[in-house]
Amino acid sequence: MATLKNLSLPIGYILQDYIITRVLSTGGFSFVYLAQDMNKNIVAIKEYMPTGLALREDGATVLLGNDDDAATFKHGLKCFFEEGLALAKIDHKNIVRVLNFFRENNTVYMVMQYERGKSLQDFILSQPEPVNERFVRRVFGELLNGLREVHTQKLLHLDIKPANIYIRLDGSPVLLDFGSARQTLTQTQSKLSPSYTPGFAPPEQYFERKQLGPWSDIYSVGASMYSCLARSAPMAANQRSKKDFLAPATKVGKGIYTQELLQIIDNCLKLDYMERPQSVFSLQKTLFETVPPLVIPKPSLAKKIKDVLNRPL
Repeated sequence: MATLKNLSLPIGYILQDYIITRVLSTGGFSFVYLAQDMNKNIVAIKEYMPTGLALREDGATVLLGNDDDAATFKHGLKCFFEEGLALAKIDHKNIVRVLNFFRENNTVYMVMQYERGKSLQDFILSQPEPVNERFVRRVFGELLNGLREVHTQKLLHLDIKPANIYIRLDGSPVLLDFGSARQTLTQTQSKLSPSYTPGFAPPEQYFERKQLGPWSDIYSVGASMYSCLARSAPMAANQRSKKDFLAPATKVGKGIYTQELLQIIDNCLKLDYMERPQSVFSLQKTLFETVPPLVIPKPSLAKKIKDVLNRPL
């Protein structure tokens, strides 16, 4: 089955109370659709579809292969469903809102609130220079509020990267596309493509799943902040583990960001998970404690002259 290409649901397809209007993304684990409900509200719908295990050649129903593939598919479906159930309990402005999830077509669908704006990745690439420090501190400070809530629910994201951090039209960030169910499935099934994103995944995501924890998401947060500075992904952790050629943020960003922020980024990117901040709270604490003072621009000469002229005799 892995040699055949899966087809998405067709545009115009009615999926329970939703009508599919566009395919937003495809991958080895899922399809994401843009859809409308019966009240014309726009939503995003994520369909569980691990390409190496299941197939849709035409129609809508997902077909399974041999018994081993079917068993693995069902295990992944259970993980996906449980992740959706956990996310549905989280109502936080910086975490994508799960509105509904249901079974149909021999698979599972997760309905999410659709956000308008652009990804942090697109924002970074649209800037001719590194993203300024105040933006980085504000966006990640807000994002960490949401991530704290995720970790409180005993859930890990495991796919934090600029492409999954969305900047709304009002400037607030929202964290999208959780990868913990995908990580669980790919650890036990060699047919599936790796679930990690090189440059943003911590070393334990490559090598030792038992070491995964809040510090794993913190590595990805650090890598995302590093990309705001370098305008590219840092060196992949599996390569760093062999020979670490990653230039530290304190060197790359000297004179661009404060040394305090640069040191925070480097601490998040430690290869040894025990050397990173161990919780979102501890990371937030250092991020907020090291906020640089607001620099008030010096008044222009014209303004000085005007002030003197308007001064009472």
